[in-house]
Amino acid sequence: MNKILNILVIIIALNVSSKVEILDRVAVIVDDGVIMESQIKTTLMDIERRYVDQNIPMPPMNLLLEQITEKLIVEELQLQLADRAGVKISDSELNITIDRLAANNGMTLEKFITFIEDDGGSYEQLREDMRREMRIQRVQRGRVDSNIDITEKEFEAFLATDETLAALEPELLVRQILVKDIQTAEVVKNAISNNEDFGELAKKYSQSTNASSGGLMKWRKAFDMPELFEKALTKKSIGFISEPLETGSGYHILKLEDKRGEFVKFEDQWQSRHILLIPSAIRTDEETKQQLSEIRERIINGEDFGDLANEFSEDPGSAKQGGDLGWLGKDVLAAEFEETMINSEIGVISEVFETQFGFHFLEVIGKRNHELTDELISNRAYQVLYSSKFDVELENTLRTMRAEAFVEYKDLD
Repeated sequence: MNKILNILVIIIALNVSSKVEILDRVAVIVDDGVIMESQIKTTLMDIERRYVDQNIPMPPMNLLLEQITEKLIVEELQLQLADRAGVKISDSELNITIDRLAANNGMTLEKFITFIEDDGGSYEQLREDMRREMRIQRVQRGRVDSNIDITEKEFEAFLATDETLAALEPELLVRQILVKDIQTAEVVKNAISNNEDFGELAKKYSQSTNASSGGLMKWRKAFDMPELFEKALTKKSIGFISEPLETGSGYHILKLEDKRGEFVKFEDQWQSRHILLIPSAIRTDEETKQQLSEIRERIINGEDFGDLANEFSEDPGSAKQGGDLGWLGKDVLAAEFEETMINSEIGVISEVFETQFGFHFLEVIGKRNHELTDELISNRAYQVLYSSKFDVELENTLRTMRAEAFVEYKDLD
């Protein structure tokens, strides 16, 4: 929060500085636009204030002015590109961004506005500064995204690096049973298959030093374990039990007891299928509902759900899959659909109901509590790798834009 507040203070200071009356002149011509002397002076005043506030020595003035001017030139080029591409930020989109910024600082929008104005800033100027920055960011994504290519092989290599694993992998709580020979290992495996308690079997059979605690090992990340254990446990779900793993000490049987970490998450999911009919100019709501009720009765009387979905359903995404929507969690589907799905028993055809898309009935064909850990880790790793590539590609893109631009400096002495 402190970091965000510091940024806001800088913006507010900039807004205050912009109120200083300056006899303005064109300082730099940049392609079809200009940078005014007031922009350079205002930015310089803001930077000087920051150096003073942070008690940091100022760099040489000529170097500072050069850096400020170059920054403003590159920003002007991007804004001109945004103008040519018709990039606009709507008031509603801007409002959402500002609301999120206020919430990140633990404030309501009203308190956020008061905070800005109490510090001498202008809320309207802040809105325009943020709109300008959002336009620049959108131009950057548009220019850079198409040049970023992350291959599956590259992503897997990145995901396997020690630095990535250390930052993202969860810690694992593992039990083990260590026995001398494969025959005993098979006896233990059969006992596990017969639902005997793993911890009690460890106390009975294991020759490891942790046998008395039911084979419980310390919390560790997989890459901190022996390589054989790491390979056996990587991307496995809680409750997983390995086959006997042979080492110089004997045969190890591992059980993944639990996980903990930032990305460890479980989600209730439902697998359902449905048939959708949509009212139209030639089929009223009542006629649509009646036709769908007749299809429902055919399924109840024994006809195949998938065949009828393929024939009649007007949901282009699921009709050819027999109406199957796959595994989905909450907050994905329409509220009426989700409520019906959650409250339905497996294998029972629901009544006909209406959503914003039309009339449906559904059947839940499975429920589960699904672990999302590996998916979340992969998503975060992809974001990290993408971000690093984006920064490099953006720097190259901006350098090229700057090199190709027409820039004329005016003598202001």
